[in-house]
Amino acid sequence: MTTDFYCFTTYVLDRILPPFKPGRVDIQKACSKMTFGNYNYTDILENFRKELINEDALQEGDTIGTDDETLLRFLKARKFDVAHAKQMFKDAQRWRKTVGGIGLDEMYKNIDPFDYLEREVVFESWPMWFHKTDKKGRPLNIELFGGMNLSKLYEVCTPERHWQTFLVNAECLTRECLPAASRAAGRPIGTAFVIVDLKGFGLGAFWHMKSLVRDAFQVSQDYYPETMGQLAIINAPATFTMIWNVVRPWLSKETAAKIDILGSDYQDVLLELIDEENLPTSLGGKCTCSDVGGCHLSGAGPWQEGRVGWGPRSRMENKKVAGPEPQEI
Repeated sequence: MTTDFYCFTTYVLDRILPPFKPGRVDIQKACSKMTFGNYNYTDILENFRKELINEDALQEGDTIGTDDETLLRFLKARKFDVAHAKQMFKDAQRWRKTVGGIGLDEMYKNIDPFDYLEREVVFESWPMWFHKTDKKGRPLNIELFGGMNLSKLYEVCTPERHWQTFLVNAECLTRECLPAASRAAGRPIGTAFVIVDLKGFGLGAFWHMKSLVRDAFQVSQDYYPETMGQLAIINAPATFTMIWNVVRPWLSKETAAKIDILGSDYQDVLLELIDEENLPTSLGGKCTCSDVGGCHLSGAGPWQEGRVGWGPRSRMENKKVAGPEPQEI
């Protein structure tokens, strides 16, 4: 598989696919005549799907995703090498069934990513949250490393429980946010725009949470490949060069190429990419989400349209709507 073919296919998928109606995106139909050199895009995708099904690695209804976009992410992560992409997909399926001793589907049933008891303290002490979309329609994932305080977090939430909330949040991107962003944009949206704010983040904090950050990167690259379209690091401190020298080996070459380091003069760059009404005021925008406790707790975005939650707040609201239970006479 040549680099030219990989780059060409990636460009087409990300830039010039035609609009589609809400629902499943039929990329195969849109690109049915696409060829480059001796390769036919649809043949590669179809062969990949058939081999996964024949080897019992993919079944209808699998929550990893059975659509073309999901399979494409694994193919792109392995430069369209079907054998390597297949192994990556199988590894991801195996992890999903065993993680945490209960599997990811059960974990997701137990924890609504937008509604769980520890959510407020988790997002205050480990601020990583989805918030609206950029101008391309990609979900924004905002991470404030300077606000991380694991000692405070672990006073009310065990490390195991916190890790589960992280995994559920990661799963939410592919299970809810990307499909909803695609419907809202009227075209395929397969990646998120990540903003990492390092204001107030120093070497001491980094060493304290280094292993957790490394594990988070590993989960993202191994089990949710090609979901980060762009990563902007803002307010990078003077010590960032040392931090980067540690972090860089954890990242694949493809991931590292998507990272922009902006320093403290970042507002104009972000506003070229994100509408000001979608960007929190703390990052130079105009959004406050003041009616729901702030942008970090709002979960605002197209994924909230028509969403029925299953966490404690949702259950309480459902009880209010249903009214009091009838009393026995």
